[in-house]
Amino acid sequence: MSDSNPLPSFETMGLAAPLLRAVKDAGYEAPSPIQAESIPPLLEGHDLLGQAQTGTGKTAAFALPLLSRIDVNQRDPQLLVLAPTRELAIQVAEAFQTYARYLKNFHVVPIYGGQSYDIQLRQLKRGAHVVVGTPGRVMDHMRRGTLKLKGLQALVLDEADEMLRMGFIDDVKWVLEQTPPTRQIALFSATMPKEVRKVAQQHLNKPIEIKVQQRTATAETIHQRYWPVSGLHKLDALTRILEVENFDAMLVFVRTKTATIELAEKLEARGHAAEALNGDIPQKLRERTVDRLKKGQIDILVATDVVARGLDVKRISHVLNYDIPYDVEAYIHRIGRTGRAGAKGEAILFVAPREKRLLRAIEKTIRQPIEPMKMPTAADINVQRVSRFKQKIRDALAENTKNELFYQMLTELQEEESAEPLEIAAALARLLQGDEPLLLSEKAERHPRTSDADNQPRQSRNQHNGPSTKKPRSPASDKALPLKGHPEVEMQRFRLDVGYEQDVKPGNIVGAIANEADLESEYIGHIEIYDDYSTVDLPAGMPKETFHALKKTWVCQRRLNITPIGGEKKTGKHHPRKKKKTASRK
Repeated sequence: MSDSNPLPSFETMGLAAPLLRAVKDAGYEAPSPIQAESIPPLLEGHDLLGQAQTGTGKTAAFALPLLSRIDVNQRDPQLLVLAPTRELAIQVAEAFQTYARYLKNFHVVPIYGGQSYDIQLRQLKRGAHVVVGTPGRVMDHMRRGTLKLKGLQALVLDEADEMLRMGFIDDVKWVLEQTPPTRQIALFSATMPKEVRKVAQQHLNKPIEIKVQQRTATAETIHQRYWPVSGLHKLDALTRILEVENFDAMLVFVRTKTATIELAEKLEARGHAAEALNGDIPQKLRERTVDRLKKGQIDILVATDVVARGLDVKRISHVLNYDIPYDVEAYIHRIGRTGRAGAKGEAILFVAPREKRLLRAIEKTIRQPIEPMKMPTAADINVQRVSRFKQKIRDALAENTKNELFYQMLTELQEEESAEPLEIAAALARLLQGDEPLLLSEKAERHPRTSDADNQPRQSRNQHNGPSTKKPRSPASDKALPLKGHPEVEMQRFRLDVGYEQDVKPGNIVGAIANEADLESEYIGHIEIYDDYSTVDLPAGMPKETFHALKKTWVCQRRLNITPIGGEKKTGKHHPRKKKKTASRK
């Protein structure tokens, strides 16, 4: 949509009155470009193929028109939304609830791995007009007969490229094939890989194609900078940035779950309101943490890519990539957490010398240079500290509270010590500051580098995702291999009832286990794929609930039926077609 054509208003688009009221309550003044182009054809019943970056308002682009066609008197699911992660599924479900707040008796149900089946079964039994879920859990409910889609009117594939990257594309195809042929389909994707376009060609009926015109793959409202890691520890650099940058809330990305906790604890020790967000943290606690961020009770969230997917918090003014992501799509999704819906945002990237190649790949894809930033000097920090200290005193002076007692005390002290008023004020200032020096020493400029995360050896994405060049063992050993990067974790080998004959790929296995077991992929170890089964190394001592959930999980239209391998003879044919270590999407 060109700049010369003004965007229409929500009122002229034909949306139902209750939705317009909710849109007004949400503070939306005018539709974004993706909303302006998507709402009319979806209201008319057309299939739609939309390419738009995260943060452009695409949830409202499909939710508002499809909600306008919901019959609240019909209790069976009329709309299904597939999302790659539980976080995005929850986010989308919450958005539907917000937009439908004035639709009486409306119900939306999010279904995803990691949550109790009992909760989801009760909600589905009560009746749901809209179901939002991850592909694996949706498939499971469909096979159980607890999710029936005979009356389905529309289906949305949200972030289809991400579902492809996580290995869910075959599950998505299966769900599409089980839905009524008359249903309407909307597919949204930030990028358009060949496999995603192939799905669109096979399942969408003469879709209206929409591509939001942007000069770059990232929002123009995001100011992007990078710091070449040198001289300072990354933690010290982050601390300086936090002191100098004028931010409301900041999202800090690291690669591993362990790093989220370690970094959050170190920031807290330095006086910052920070918390970690990772897949090991229970879902309810993660939701509570995000809510605290929204309410301003914490200011910094240290997170991994997976759990931050779909995070939409208006307060996030800054995204800082403490660890550079290994693929450009992840970078785009990361920084899309700020600069949303036209607001300005800041994105900062830490780049070690050997990571310059990744920086250049990002710049090439987003078609714009990322400007280098200078790390704040000790002098810069001290200017800010003095300014904040003065402001504390100004705030105290502005309170206009009666200070007769203090006047009397200080007058007596001045006479007793024969001290000047400024001498007394300086002594009080020292008491206010405490033992911590107010000014940063210039010696801090010459910090040596240590074995921080930026100094750890990096494996390329090809090493993780490409087929192994080593000769496969035959037959495969029952003994699990040590987990690379986490030798302290005891691993156990498991058998999966899915193999090469089902055209399974390591990504399918990783995606299913990561979603259903709420397990970061860095803890999913060695995978070998045989003709009719596969093996995977997972942390020993898996909770019974998780084990039972994985047994019932479907991959490539077949149950995993996971079983531990304890030396019993395998029944499969021992000639692996593929052998690889899993992708480390940390």
